[in-house]
Amino acid sequence: MNFIYYIIEFLDELVFGVAETAWPFIRDDLHLTYTQIGLLLSLPGIIAAFIEPFIGILGDVWRRRVLIIGGGILFTVSLALTSIANSFYILLFSLILFNPSSGAYVSLSQANLMDSDESRHEQNMARWTFAGSLGVLTGPILLGLFIYFGLGWRGTYALLASISTIGLLIALKYLPTDKKASAPFPSFSIVLEGFRSAFSAIKRKEVWRWLLLLEFADLMGDVLFSYLALYFVDIALVTESQAGIAVIIWLLMGLITDFLFIPFIDRQKDSIKYVRTTAFMELITFAIFLLIPGFIFKLVFVIFVNLFNTGWYPILQGRLYSSLPNQSASIMAISAVTAPVAKFFPFLIGLLADQFGLNNAMWILFLGPIALLIGLPRKTNV
Repeated sequence: MNFIYYIIEFLDELVFGVAETAWPFIRDDLHLTYTQIGLLLSLPGIIAAFIEPFIGILGDVWRRRVLIIGGGILFTVSLALTSIANSFYILLFSLILFNPSSGAYVSLSQANLMDSDESRHEQNMARWTFAGSLGVLTGPILLGLFIYFGLGWRGTYALLASISTIGLLIALKYLPTDKKASAPFPSFSIVLEGFRSAFSAIKRKEVWRWLLLLEFADLMGDVLFSYLALYFVDIALVTESQAGIAVIIWLLMGLITDFLFIPFIDRQKDSIKYVRTTAFMELITFAIFLLIPGFIFKLVFVIFVNLFNTGWYPILQGRLYSSLPNQSASIMAISAVTAPVAKFFPFLIGLLADQFGLNNAMWILFLGPIALLIGLPRKTNV
């Protein structure tokens, strides 16, 4: 029955792939500044960080299936609202609605997947990541087809809302029944006890390690991808179509490497050493990517940047789940501690880009591999 979780992750990343590739079109249509784009990328996540802890705790003490379905409904509504957004503020509202909805729909589905086999967290996260890579690659292709046929980014979002409705119907049929199917809504004291249990885990150094490293590793993943199309248009000075090609190559590379990583992780005896080695290589290749001129050369090195961050998320997220047995959904609550700081980075990049140029602002992303090199445990059994 695990296939339903991979479908949900595919859909979530399909939306992400469309959204991040569409920024040049959305910017031009709504006349957005870099600072406004930074706010759109950051503020919804910061607000969600104060909502998702309650969703996560309820996911551990109440009916998780109800929360997943409810999140899926609001997830679909937010996509429909985005398709008709005609101003910065309406788009901001739709994204504010989207983030916690995605948290309930996708993050709790991931928690269910992790609970399905607690001995294979990293391996199942590798499969989850591949499903997401397939979705995020499909997104730009879908957007490109809609742009080609004159339906634009709005038409693409309308289709996403329709696809999301179908996915929601599949989830209604195949999501497993809650063990607490007849449980009443928990009292305040039960929820409070759930928070105490979740946040007591934050006192442990091991949990802090994986929380922080996950956020910093994402700088070379989703945060970089958020600005990739804009970077190629504004810094490499290519057309939007060429920028779309760069994004598709990035995503295709990610799909291939994530697929190959599934058997690779099964054979890895020291996944932490692997992350440390690739983090060092990432420092070198990303510096070359920013410094080297020319579209083709940048395209070559962005492929290497993508290659060397392969496996970071499934390994680090798998380690976080393993450090919190029997509290899989509560990870949403615990992650809220670091999420506001991490979600600030896209806004900071946008703000600095308006002041000093996007190419200079992108150097902030170096904090990702640097944090991995400093923060990963030296003892491989940690």
